[in-house]
Amino acid sequence: MIARYTRPGMAELWSEQAKFSRWLQVELAATDALAEVGLVPSEAARELRAHAGFSVDRINEIEKTTRHDVLAFTTSVAEQVQAKGSDAARWLHFGLTSTDVVDTAQALAIVEASRVIREGILRLREALRVRATEFQHTPTIGRTHGVHAEPTTFGMKLLLWYAEMGRNLKRFDLAAEDLRVGKLSGAVGSFGHLQPEHESAILAKLDLQPALISTQVLQRDRHAHYLATLATLCATLDKIATEIRHLQRTEVREAEEFFSKGQKGSSAMPHKRNPITCEQICGLARVVRANAQVGFEDVALWHERDISHSSAERVVLPDSTSLTDYLLDKTSTLIERLLVYPDRMMKNLELTGGLVFSGQLLLELAKAGLSREEAYKLVQSHAMNAWENGLNFRELVYADQAISSRLSPEIIDNAFDYRRQLGNIDKVFARVLSEG
Repeated sequence: MIARYTRPGMAELWSEQAKFSRWLQVELAATDALAEVGLVPSEAARELRAHAGFSVDRINEIEKTTRHDVLAFTTSVAEQVQAKGSDAARWLHFGLTSTDVVDTAQALAIVEASRVIREGILRLREALRVRATEFQHTPTIGRTHGVHAEPTTFGMKLLLWYAEMGRNLKRFDLAAEDLRVGKLSGAVGSFGHLQPEHESAILAKLDLQPALISTQVLQRDRHAHYLATLATLCATLDKIATEIRHLQRTEVREAEEFFSKGQKGSSAMPHKRNPITCEQICGLARVVRANAQVGFEDVALWHERDISHSSAERVVLPDSTSLTDYLLDKTSTLIERLLVYPDRMMKNLELTGGLVFSGQLLLELAKAGLSREEAYKLVQSHAMNAWENGLNFRELVYADQAISSRLSPEIIDNAFDYRRQLGNIDKVFARVLSEG
């Protein structure tokens, strides 16, 4: 992923230096574990632990000839060990095939990336919880199909996102754990050179679980699940940003992203305050979703292995984890610094002269003895009159004797009171927050 959309920690995690360091970590864990069972001389394991190293530049130079990155890596390590006067490098990579190292080391990278992403999820959830509680009782209009529907609170919007991020956390933990696995089962997964117990001992040193069965590679359904989970998570961030973009529209202006001192919205229009962070979140979430498709395509490999997945994963795994980390940070900051305008919310809530209370009036007329069909027809006639002629719905209702003869002024007043419709907000909050 380009530097513009990558936070420093994730950039370092996916750097060439870090990748080869993980490869060496796997190689040395294997040598140590095999030395413990007598397959590798103990002195050789100690010398490798003491002297093994590599040069990224040298690996790249060797690979120009070998056209094989793992062989270039092991050659670079061997050169450094030999430079110390040791012949222990002949025990490096003992009993292993390239993908034993690559897939296991990649699992280490994903474990670390997942730790960073999980911290981002927790930060966003906390920001949403705090702001939801802050606006728990702030009335606003709910919209369906983009049209005013019934009253809700701004806190309910935020609480909804908090609950959704809780589901994302559960999904993410499952997908990340499913990739906390390695394999050292050889060229076709049949343990032709090592034993399954050797694999378990090596992976235990790396805090990884062994795949119960593998070919030369870990099966890519795991990676597809992980990438799809990142896509789902980022779809939620897209959802949050899309809503705020709407609320920031000039005609709505109920909330907007923070606009810092000195910030410019347009090169030509000095008045502009654009939702650029929200738009960036929406745009980059599309990339993460697109990358998930690559994960699905990588599941079907030829026989016990081909490398059609390898080149693609070099792109989509760093990019998707880096973008998810970046977008979580952006969305958390967006929520933490979000500007909210309760007065504008109330103004918009009252914009239609009480039209948004038509549903409650319908119920009151039904309780008073009208059939639902009769009540609906009566209420809708006033609603359409108000819509089409710019009239006040509340005033039309009070003036209609067909309604006032059935409902007392107190009942009509109650039907037009948003506090009545928001009476269960605290129960919803209690239900959601009790789940943690």
